[in-house]
Amino acid sequence: MPVQHASNELMISLVRAGHLATFEELPSLIAKKAEGAELSQARVYLADHQQQVLREFTGVGLDAHEGGEALSVNDSLAGQAYVTGVTVRVEGEHRYWVPVLEGAQRLGVMHVGYAGDPDRSAMRDLASMVALLVIAKRSNSDSYARLVRTKPMSVSAEMQWTLMPPGTFADSRVTISAATEPAYDNAGDAFDYAVAGEVAHLAMFDAMGHDTAAGLIANLAVGAFRNERRKGTELAQMCRGVEETLIQEFVRTRFATAVLAELNMTTGELYWVNCGHLPPVLIRNNQVRSLECEPSHPLGMDLGLPVTVCREQLEPGDRLLLYTDGIIEARDSQGREFGVERFVDFVIRHQADNMPVPETLRRLVHGVLEYHHGRFGDDATVLFCEWHG
Repeated sequence: MPVQHASNELMISLVRAGHLATFEELPSLIAKKAEGAELSQARVYLADHQQQVLREFTGVGLDAHEGGEALSVNDSLAGQAYVTGVTVRVEGEHRYWVPVLEGAQRLGVMHVGYAGDPDRSAMRDLASMVALLVIAKRSNSDSYARLVRTKPMSVSAEMQWTLMPPGTFADSRVTISAATEPAYDNAGDAFDYAVAGEVAHLAMFDAMGHDTAAGLIANLAVGAFRNERRKGTELAQMCRGVEETLIQEFVRTRFATAVLAELNMTTGELYWVNCGHLPPVLIRNNQVRSLECEPSHPLGMDLGLPVTVCREQLEPGDRLLLYTDGIIEARDSQGREFGVERFVDFVIRHQADNMPVPETLRRLVHGVLEYHHGRFGDDATVLFCEWHG
């Protein structure tokens, strides 16, 4: 049977068999179907929330990990495939580590064996189908939720992970990626993005406090933002709509700072409003500029300050960073802040090394964590958007 035909048959067979399969049944189903395409020993490993460990997805036990191994992202061949997004061969053996991707979104890696000359396209096709099956089944699976965490999670973080969109999205026009820490105890930070027609909607929220109430505020703010934009509310009016929702629930006792933005992905026109938040940063040809805009008050304070919509014409390759203060205010043992300059320089240097955007952000939050002695004093979140033009 021709190679391409066999690969197509494998994909069709997996789709049909996966319709009624549960999340826990996927590992055995994937291994069985892969064997039929001469891809032996197929095993799937999924990354934890902090992207430090790849945990084998066995489908057994409460966390679907019983009997499986855990591999370091930083110190393993599997991790190399995850970091680079490129298939890695085990030296001297017919075994391969294949990145499991859905578009630019990284889920984990897949291990396969292949006896003859490697059919890498079949491996990639299988890994792509694995990604789609995992995404389709994970939303209603507590086993998945347990599998991708390595420690207990706070209630506020539980809400945030359920709320926020996937960490990465990319098409021919834009790449959007985000990262947040502490992954298991995030209280008030939240990001959001969505694409509709020619417009990419971007948002960053930082809610007052570091308790469960902060998580509630962030959830409410994101929900209200989505509701307003889906009603077709103009950007200038969105702030008021979100604020009214917060005031109804918290009566001016709690608030959230925010940046709300819209990018026309065809023309590169960027519009944004700043509600008491840190200004976005624009990187153009490795030159850095803060996008200053007359700020309105934080959402929920109802101070009546005017809302100014600012505009910037992006150029192809421009990179936009939205972030919360936890990224730049982390301090080392001498009390020195990580700072905006170090933050932006980190992004520029790692992109110059041709690191994928999600990997740059992963290393950034881990670098900030190390700078702050392994613990964050505040939530730290960053959202990256590159316009390809």
